[in-house]
Amino acid sequence: MEWSEELSSGLLQAAPGAIVVLDGGRIVLVNDRAEEVFGWPRAELLGRDAGILLTEAARDSFTGTAGTVVVQARRRDGAEFPAEVSLAVMEVPQGRLTVAIVRDVTGRHQLKADAHSQRSERLEALGKLAGGVAHDFNNLLGVIVNYATFVVEETESPTPDVTAIAADARQVIKAGERGTGLTQQLLKFARRDVVRPQLVDLNEVVAGAEEALRGAIGGDIRLITRLADTLPPVTCDPAQVQQLLVSLATNARNAMPSGGNLVIDTACAHLSPHEHPELAAGDYVRLRVADSGRGMTPDVVERAFEPFFTTKPNHEATGLGLATVYGIVTQAGGSVSLASEPGVGTTATVLLPASEGAKPEPEPESGPAVTAGCGETLLVVDDEAALREVAGRILSGAGYRVLAADGGAQALELARLHDGAIDLLVSDVVMPGMLGKELADRLTDVRPDTRVLYMSGYAQPVLASKGTLDPGVALLEKPFTAEDLLTAVRKRLDG
Repeated sequence: MEWSEELSSGLLQAAPGAIVVLDGGRIVLVNDRAEEVFGWPRAELLGRDAGILLTEAARDSFTGTAGTVVVQARRRDGAEFPAEVSLAVMEVPQGRLTVAIVRDVTGRHQLKADAHSQRSERLEALGKLAGGVAHDFNNLLGVIVNYATFVVEETESPTPDVTAIAADARQVIKAGERGTGLTQQLLKFARRDVVRPQLVDLNEVVAGAEEALRGAIGGDIRLITRLADTLPPVTCDPAQVQQLLVSLATNARNAMPSGGNLVIDTACAHLSPHEHPELAAGDYVRLRVADSGRGMTPDVVERAFEPFFTTKPNHEATGLGLATVYGIVTQAGGSVSLASEPGVGTTATVLLPASEGAKPEPEPESGPAVTAGCGETLLVVDDEAALREVAGRILSGAGYRVLAADGGAQALELARLHDGAIDLLVSDVVMPGMLGKELADRLTDVRPDTRVLYMSGYAQPVLASKGTLDPGVALLEKPFTAEDLLTAVRKRLDG
């Protein structure tokens, strides 16, 4: 027929989608792509009702009007798939025809399903994390509130027992320190803590951690170190690597209640292209920590790095040890893996990229830090009133003159009204209205001689990549002691 020859032009065959042309519901023309999509030879489709290309439910709901709809289509072998069908009506000399452009959108639907699944998994993981944090912090808050109540009750009694007050206060401090440790572990896991990387020899870090490791494993476990003769330096925070070693040693101790061996070895390693799924090819330093304990089953190994996952009963552990190890290693650009079998033991393998350059000479040891003030004026800014008051009391007691503000706007106004010098801005990082960095920039624009010390428990706005501090930035991490604050202030003032 003349109209079929017209529609069978090269344009029709070149179309990327499957095209089915209908005359009143009867198939009169298909292109090659339609044969591929539906699995029907062209000769067997022509003249048949278009309903054979749809499921029964789709046939019942399909109106056939112009527009685009998604329906459930069916191939010749009975397989069903989601199809996006765009319909258009065209007039030809022989009458009115309907052109259907059909696209298999299985992949699109799968992507949506995968995205939904990933969102569900993220929400589930977030729920577990929030539940673990809430559980541990509620325990700590319960200790703090009750022991603080004991302190108040004892001080208000007619004959206060100083010894009992001191003991109760120490319990409050101990709970606060545990909370600090938990927060730091969470930040390390999330790679949001402050990292102070430097070129280090991993052998020296292991050697320097031996005393802490022996304290972590106790006397029933033998510590064996097998260190390479020479290693290239790696760029990492040595304090974090020591924490990593202690966390792994603590896990090993729990796996060897009757004693055993803990072996730590170092070596050079080279990865070829595509040898490791997470790391680029190149030179690495390998650190292995192996125990002869009871080992883990495959399902436990698979979940070992999850935050708050623990096999210990009655919440004897936070379940953040290996999660913290994972955060430390990945933040340093490396990888960590576990190999374990029940009854055989567990080996943790850490790979850290080797760095070029020589390790710097250690700084000479200095005497006790000077912390007293000499009347310098400090502008202390924190939106938390209690913390602002604490910092002010500590600094005033040490001989500094303190101006206090609850945020950036008030701080700038105080600075405008103050006639003398402001020697140091001591500012929180994250505050409503104006972040500490913006405050510092605006203040130093008009007072270029004012130095800046940030204080924060979450310093991301002043951090560079991988959690390192921007050049020239000084940061005091919260929570801090009086000695921490005074030392940081004096060091910043003295340059």
